[in-house]
Amino acid sequence: MEPSARTAARQHLETIFRAALAAVNGRTAVRHHLAERPLSGVVSAVAIGKAAAAMLAGAREALGTRLANALLVSKAGHFDDSLAQDTRITCLRGGHPLPDAHSLEAGARLLQFLAAVPADSALLFLLSGGASSLIEVLPGGVTLQRLRRANRWLLGSGLDIRAMNRVRLGLSAIKGGRLLARLDKRPTRVLLISDVPGDDPAVIGSGPLYAATGQCDALPALPAWLAMPAAGTLPPAAGTVPHHVIACLADALRAGADCAEALGYPACIMPAPLAGPAGSAAREIVRQLGAAAPGVYLWGGETTVVLPAHPGRGGRNQHLALAAACALQSQDDILLLAAGTDGDDGSTPAAGAIVDGTTVSRAAAAGQTAASALQRADTATCLAAAGDVLVTGPTGTNVMDMVIGLKLPERERDG
Repeated sequence: MEPSARTAARQHLETIFRAALAAVNGRTAVRHHLAERPLSGVVSAVAIGKAAAAMLAGAREALGTRLANALLVSKAGHFDDSLAQDTRITCLRGGHPLPDAHSLEAGARLLQFLAAVPADSALLFLLSGGASSLIEVLPGGVTLQRLRRANRWLLGSGLDIRAMNRVRLGLSAIKGGRLLARLDKRPTRVLLISDVPGDDPAVIGSGPLYAATGQCDALPALPAWLAMPAAGTLPPAAGTVPHHVIACLADALRAGADCAEALGYPACIMPAPLAGPAGSAAREIVRQLGAAAPGVYLWGGETTVVLPAHPGRGGRNQHLALAAACALQSQDDILLLAAGTDGDDGSTPAAGAIVDGTTVSRAAAAGQTAASALQRADTATCLAAAGDVLVTGPTGTNVMDMVIGLKLPERERDG
């Protein structure tokens, strides 16, 4: 592949990804929802998650002066200066990916906020991925040290988000619908940006306002020290409130496919969800692309990575991308983007990476060995050496991960 053709193809992949992000932007999604289904009267808002700032910005635009006050909890670097300057809005930083003392402070402030909301005020909750870690209220017998140890184990366990959130539910006094008891019969609406397979409101942000009743689903094998005092039968549901998923992975995939077609490529959304070990998923994707006709192919979901005892820098998307690059070394007609739609991938500022058949050799020329980087979970270092990391910054959304494969026709391959 000629360098000019590679550069153009990489730009097209990023253009497609950014079009997908725009379609699920929290600000736009909340504003559109409230325009179509307005709230009446005075409204107090709570926004929690990586997309919280964007979602609250959309609510503020839609509600205007009817927004009485708001509590915003997000990750460092995911805030909006204009919201922080609004005297109606309290902005708090929570811990992510591990809950910390800030998460507990945010939990305490949330309970105080809800207790102070007037009885005649409506409540609007804006939830997105990351909420499980950003805000917490601990049940008796659970310490912050224990909570952090459990979450550190979960993040390196290879479990999917549904299983992880089932464990988190057992260590929380607000997850699994337990926050419903704090609403005091105020009219409440919950708007969700889904970062989970199936867009299940019970799983998004661990479902603080989605009443789960009866016995929890079977949990995977857990270490003996991770006994969960609240993980058996949940307390009775304290009522129900309407939940609305306003943006999800399917929306992003459709927008990405439409953009690809506008750029002149045939586009196909792959039906099988992106799941399982990142390395295995990468090899299967490369196999499928190798057998496919020229065009753009899109996958969505979340893979997993089991971390070694002392991991380096990286995340599941960079792991998938580097594993794909290893499988692409004999092919010069395929490029692949793997990225988190929230702009974060693991312990790095990158969203993911864009790789091709020359990635491994370019990394080697810079002194990095791809196979070793995969073993050490130090994929960010290797991909940075190759110049292939993708940095978007906070995106205002979070609908899981996307992989976009581009197989070039021969005329484009040759520039």
